[in-house]
Amino acid sequence: MNTRNDHRDSVRISVLTLLMMAGLLFLAGALWITQISRGDHYAHNARRQSLRVVRVPADRGRIVDRNGIRLADNTPSFSLCVFVEEFRKPGRWSFTAEAVARQLRDVGAVIGRPVEVSAVDFTNHIRSRLPLPLVAWTNLDARVMARFAENQWRFRGMDIVATPSRTYPLLTRASHVLGYVGKSDLTAVAKKEFDYLLPDLEGRSGLEHRYDAELAGVAGRRILKVDASGFMSGVSQEMDPVPGRDLVLTLDARIQKMAEAALEGERGAAVVIDPRSGEVLAMASSPSFDPNVFVMGVSRELWKTLNADDGDLPLLNRSISAVYPPGSLFKPVVAIAGLENNVWDPDALVACPGYYELGSFRIRCWNASGHGTISLRKAIEQSCNCYFCTLGQKIGYEPIFHMAEAFGLGRRTGIELDGELGGLLPSAAWKKAQVSEAWRDGDTCNASIGQGFLGVTPLQMAVLCATIANGGHLYRPRLVRGVRAPEAPALGALLPELVRELNWSARTLAVVRGGMHDVVNAPGGTGKNARLEHVVVAAKTGTAEVGRKGEGHKHVWMMAFAPFDAPRIAVAMVVEEGVSGGSTVGPKVGRLLDGIFSEAEAHG
Repeated sequence: MNTRNDHRDSVRISVLTLLMMAGLLFLAGALWITQISRGDHYAHNARRQSLRVVRVPADRGRIVDRNGIRLADNTPSFSLCVFVEEFRKPGRWSFTAEAVARQLRDVGAVIGRPVEVSAVDFTNHIRSRLPLPLVAWTNLDARVMARFAENQWRFRGMDIVATPSRTYPLLTRASHVLGYVGKSDLTAVAKKEFDYLLPDLEGRSGLEHRYDAELAGVAGRRILKVDASGFMSGVSQEMDPVPGRDLVLTLDARIQKMAEAALEGERGAAVVIDPRSGEVLAMASSPSFDPNVFVMGVSRELWKTLNADDGDLPLLNRSISAVYPPGSLFKPVVAIAGLENNVWDPDALVACPGYYELGSFRIRCWNASGHGTISLRKAIEQSCNCYFCTLGQKIGYEPIFHMAEAFGLGRRTGIELDGELGGLLPSAAWKKAQVSEAWRDGDTCNASIGQGFLGVTPLQMAVLCATIANGGHLYRPRLVRGVRAPEAPALGALLPELVRELNWSARTLAVVRGGMHDVVNAPGGTGKNARLEHVVVAAKTGTAEVGRKGEGHKHVWMMAFAPFDAPRIAVAMVVEEGVSGGSTVGPKVGRLLDGIFSEAEAHG
């Protein structure tokens, strides 16, 4: 009997021993996994629970004109913040919330601003941004900051914090070129790398968008220590952000101001180019907008108003994103096509009775009584429709098409802005594909006077004018001279980018440029309103009918260059719903050129 009991006890002891050994082995395995196999993983998680990585945005690079005038800059935006950890109360979060709320009410009474932090804001802050200061008031002005500073000794756990903000010191000037910024929507990668993202800005349009990577710089980081409750207990490490680089433009802020003043109260655009290099000195679109309103975000109502189809579309850059029929500004292209293809004598005389007959169809000249019998130079001066319809029919559309194509019409210039349109340079194949009709003589007549299917941008016409001015050197228009580190020395000269040499004959240049000279300087020239006493100007006017025939809607043009013998300025300007190129735009271009050359003389 005792032997049987002893055997049972022995079995029990063996089982318990095995169970104990298994338990020890399990604990040893778990310990090995925790400390050795996955030790790095758990250590990382532990560090993550005690450290928080904050993304610190860099100062955005400035945008300056060719003379260093600041067009886009940074300015500090002041906020009044609460360090919640200094109000921590034992027990429920509501006790801490009430302590913060009491202080905010007291501070609000002192600074004269109502409390802007709601209970929901506080709850969201506790849940998602506890180690960071709670922003109580933003956009503090000098008076509010002075009131707080005088009473700061009464309020613990609060301070004024400065964050960089974008500003456009010249308000609406060059707004379509500069564009605007908005609150950054950082990528998923950035959100994964950082625990907290401080407010940042990114380019949304214009050069702010196109050169966002250069302007934005490199964000820094701040690693915060937090305690078991999630409050900040100190700073573990900081890496300063690298400021963005400055963008130096070819624009001249003074010429830009003059171009915008010339368009005041109109819908239209103006582009001023240096024909010697293709550098854009001014690019104006009217109406314009103030990019400062976008920095802190715009309301849905304002955004809707700015983009309303029945409004003036102030956000539209009409210089590159609006397409207009060129009207008579296209006639020099037709003249060059005829002369360079040796199918037209510039001295050939054409009779203008005030209209051109094509079968039973009449194309009227602007001078209803006719220009009489005139040659090519006089036809350019008087912008005679009869002459150019005759010329177009004689040479055919193909030479005209290829010359316009050589000028770059029908495609984008490659300016450093998004949203540029290429316009429309129609062909027989295009017409067949789009309207299922063959190209007809009437299409050639319409194209020869800049009407019909043709569509151009003001930038394209400024490039065209600059190319005629400089004798046939087609340069790519440029807005940006380069990027540089903040406060770096001035950039060197920008080398022109030659797109094409057109190699016109001296005879062609003499006739076409001579006709443009007479447009302004002959007694009856259509552009005489742009004449200046101290500078010889050459130009071409244009009036293009739009909408239904007979309704009287016109877009009116002038392109001009000066001085005539050694051109330094080329300009194209369009005004929507004008009377004529000569009467509506001529005086504006005259004032613009007068201002440019007077300014140049004043500055040596």
